[in-house]
Amino acid sequence: MAARGHGRYRAVIFAAMFAGYTLYYFNRKTFSFVMPAVMAEVPLGKDELGLITSSQSAAYAISKFVSGVLSDRASARWLFSSGLLMVGLVNVVFSWSSTVTAFAGLWFLNGLAQGLGWPPCGKVLRKWFEPSQFGTWWSVLSTSMNLAGGLGPIVAALASQNYDWRVTLSCSGFICVVVSFVCLVLIKNEPSDVGLPNIDQGAKKGKKGSSSDNSTLTELLLSPYLWVLSTGYLVVFGVKTCCTDWGQLFLIQERGQSMLVGSSYMSALEIGGLVGSIAAGYLSDRAVARVGLSSYGNPRHTLLLSMMAGMCMSMFLFRVTVTSESPKENHFWTVALQPLADLTGLKEHELWILTLGAVFGFSSYGPIALFGVIANESAPANLCGTSHAIVALMANVGGFLAGLPFSTIAKKYSWATAFWVAEITCTGSTVAFFLLRNIRTKMGRIPRKAD
Repeated sequence: MAARGHGRYRAVIFAAMFAGYTLYYFNRKTFSFVMPAVMAEVPLGKDELGLITSSQSAAYAISKFVSGVLSDRASARWLFSSGLLMVGLVNVVFSWSSTVTAFAGLWFLNGLAQGLGWPPCGKVLRKWFEPSQFGTWWSVLSTSMNLAGGLGPIVAALASQNYDWRVTLSCSGFICVVVSFVCLVLIKNEPSDVGLPNIDQGAKKGKKGSSSDNSTLTELLLSPYLWVLSTGYLVVFGVKTCCTDWGQLFLIQERGQSMLVGSSYMSALEIGGLVGSIAAGYLSDRAVARVGLSSYGNPRHTLLLSMMAGMCMSMFLFRVTVTSESPKENHFWTVALQPLADLTGLKEHELWILTLGAVFGFSSYGPIALFGVIANESAPANLCGTSHAIVALMANVGGFLAGLPFSTIAKKYSWATAFWVAEITCTGSTVAFFLLRNIRTKMGRIPRKAD
């Protein structure tokens, strides 16, 4: 009876978090989605665009860190719902604005509200799902970002045909306000809140050498693996943000592609990311089930490194093979994609761009999901929220660097040079992570018997 009760509540709570976080992410990226329309109305240069996006990233990094620490002490449902409410209100006010100062200030507030979204989700997942299911459901929930990112450009493009960008932002903000109250009612912090027994978070296979639940914050901060994860997450998230925020402009301004191709690239990236997130969680959970967890190394590392290598390769091909002369050139991929082009009615170079977008999305969103899972499971139980908060803070530093600093490189040199810098950084991080893959991965205090 209890199992059926857990299952029913799990379905409702997960659906509410999925819908809520889909709106979180959609309203985090609405400015990117409507950026061409905004630029047509309000004169915005690369510096101004970078300032607006970086202001949000900076606020998001701070807010997500604070929210991660609070998630171990405050009500997850209230944090999640109040953040969604704030996001909706800010987007409505943003739609009334017309100056760079107002845009940057409001998008900073949007970032502060955005930080209240994911940490409560992680806490609720840990409370409602068994440890053996944690990675899979974490990854499935993270696909809400891909759903919003994939449909977002299409929804924005369709809306722009009948309405201006202000109507799009105000409508999406109003929907957030309504759904925030629905989430407050449906989400429950833990099974005991509804009279059900809490999920047993007992030790799993490979418990030998697991971290003590009584570790201190100092012991966590002194764990080298925490900073290895943080650095890798910073680079992966930063490079991913470069492509999602600026990939469309790179294709349009420097590669001579149409706005439709640019929007389609972003959609393909998010669709590929959806598949990559689910695959990363499911396959890495199977690897953990086979060999278990130990104090050194992690069975999720193999998949993580493979996907990071895929990011590097897809970025290289994106920068080198996509040119303004692509429709006229006869590359190997033109011949390979010709049958599919005949079937779909698309041009070969358009299919190639979509393919690169999907591959990059698959390769980047998978590691993003895995870094979060590993940060949680490698930390002591009493500090897992703080561990994820620290790693996520570093990731959002990468998101900040993908804003104004990245656009400054593009302004001084070119978009191609900026993407080359991101590509080299990602490659160096992948090699470094490979060399450090077998260091002690259990963070915090190690019991003497296991040491």
